[in-house]
This record gives sequence, C-alpha cells and structure tokens, in this order.
Amino acid sequence: MTARFALFSQFNRKVLTNVGRMTGDPVGMHRVLEPLGVLPQAAQRLDTDPVLRDDEVRVRVERLNLDAASFRQLEGKHGGDGDAVRREVLEIVGSRGKMHNPVTGSGGMLVGSVEEVGEGSPLGLAVGDRVATLVSLTLTPLVIEDGLALWDGHSEQVPTNGYAILFGRSIAAKLPPDLPAPLALAVMDVCGAPALTERHVRRYADPVVAVVGGAGKSGSLCLAAARRAGARRTIAVVPHQAEADLLARTGLADQVLVCDARDPAALRNGVLASGGPADLTIVCVDVPGCEGGAILSTAEGGTVIFFSMATSFSAAALGAEGLAADVTMIVGNGYVPGHADLALEIVRENAGVRGLFERRL
Repeated sequence: MTARFALFSQFNRKVLTNVGRMTGDPVGMHRVLEPLGVLPQAAQRLDTDPVLRDDEVRVRVERLNLDAASFRQLEGKHGGDGDAVRREVLEIVGSRGKMHNPVTGSGGMLVGSVEEVGEGSPLGLAVGDRVATLVSLTLTPLVIEDGLALWDGHSEQVPTNGYAILFGRSIAAKLPPDLPAPLALAVMDVCGAPALTERHVRRYADPVVAVVGGAGKSGSLCLAAARRAGARRTIAVVPHQAEADLLARTGLADQVLVCDARDPAALRNGVLASGGPADLTIVCVDVPGCEGGAILSTAEGGTVIFFSMATSFSAAALGAEGLAADVTMIVGNGYVPGHADLALEIVRENAGVRGLFERRL
C-alpha cells in the first residue's frame, strides 16, 4: 500500500510539472493519502509534496504553536523531558504529514512567510507575506526540515524551519506589524474564543458570564470580550490562588473564584456564591472532567461554550441529559468572521490581557 501511494505521488508530481498545475479540492481532500475519502483533519496521513495545486499556497514555517491540551499531554507523558517531547513531535509530523496529536486529537497553528502562491489561490496572499494560519495543524500538510534543533521541548511555541501547504478554503492572516510575532501567534491561536463569546453575550440582556480558566490565553480574551459586549457580571474560575492574584490585578473579572473545575459541586457552589448562575459559561481549561460543573453552573435556558480540546462531548451531552439541564451546549470551532482582528484589538487596548499573554511567553 505504501509503495502504491509513493508511485501515485511521483506520478502526480510529473503531471503537475509537465502539463501545468491542476486545481486541487478547495478543502484539501486531494492531499489525503489514507484513509481515502475523508477530510484532511480526519486523515491518518497527508501528502506533503511541495509542488502546489493551482489553488494552494506554500508557507515557509518559522514557528509552530502547539495547542495547550496537546502540549500538556505530551509534557505529562514524558515527565517534563523536553528531548522526549521533541522526538515525539518529530515522529508525529514525520509519520502523519501534519501535527495531529493522536491522544488529544488536536494540533495548533503556525506562523511563517509565503513562499509560493498558486495562480488560482483565493486567499489574497503574496510571496513574502508573513502570516499566521488560522486553521488547525491537524489538517495542514507540514514538513519539518531542521529536526526542531532550536526547540527545548518545554514550551508551546516551537521555533522551526520547514514548510506547510494551505488549501483554497484555508484561512491565514497577515501578521500585524505593531506586535511581536510570538505574541501575535499566541493571540491568533485562540482568536475564535473572544469572537464567539461576544456573539453570545449579545444574545442575552445583562448576562452573567462565567469563564472557567479565566487566567489563560483564551480565558482572558473571553473575559475582556464579555465585558465589551455588555456582560453585567463576569466570574473567572482559576485553579490556584497565584492565578487568582494575577488575574485580580488585571481587573478583567468582577469576581475571581479559586476552584477545581473538575469538582462539579464545588464549581456550582462557587459560581452561585459569586453572583451566578451564569447565563453563559465558557470552558477554556486544558484538562478533562469539567463538563458536569460547567453545566451545573449555568442557568436554565443558558449556554455553555466548550473551547477546550480536553472536553469529552459525550460526557457533556449525557451529563446534561442526566441532570435534566435545559442548556444549549456549543462546540467552539475556532472560526468566526473577523475573529483575528477582534482578538488583536483586545490585546492592543487592554493592558491586562496583554500582560497575561506576555507572561506566558
């Protein structure tokens, strides 16, 4: 089977080189090697051939940003051994043709410079543009060429050299000139969260908003977005007093609650004592087991948005049913029109949010 795929790839390259570029499937299904017929995100292996289809773009990669759930899982698995984490990331990318953690199912995103643009690409990019991809690494063909020699395996941001392929329906944003690239990458990695938060806050009159994981990247942006959109009260849930003290200094939340979000009763009681129940509960933590507490903390007729890749969606659905909870549950898919611009605007104008990001970097 492997030999057949290799021959197919060689034939494909000859056709593209000799008779001109062919138009690819806009969602990238032509890059799927196995199993055939699935979307790139669901694929076990992608074709990383650097020869572009007509609507593709090749990016010279400068830095990866592993998503928090994936990095936490890898770091925990290897007991903080950075060399082992680096080897596993290389193995995943080398074997799958993309950064797709098989345990968490998540990946991250990247920044780099546009290296080549197919003449039929609809993305509006030009050679030399420095961009951040706003689609997951789990569906992005990726090749690492430097062995991750500059990465110590101890941070979510991964300096590297390699290339990635964007499809016709991929999303990429030009890096803003006024922000450092690592900061812009960190913001764009979670930019869907504040945009979706703003949309749903505006669907309620003077809502109470609870953000589980309020001191993190997506959580701090969600707190700021909720206040901008008119939330009456914001409640931030954090696991440790040190994070509570840090968040309290930013003024992002009306109430900061120290609580283990995996304890359903403690989370419910804490939110209620802090001015809840919440009309809108947003889960941004990168640990599993927070579904029940989030549901219990939400008012009847309210909404829970799960932005964490550690969420068990079966636990959420069955848990809500078992609790007879009349709540709407939403999977934050990371894309809302204008999401990158909104997140960058929040970071520019809110010193508290920017400070939390810069501490993580």
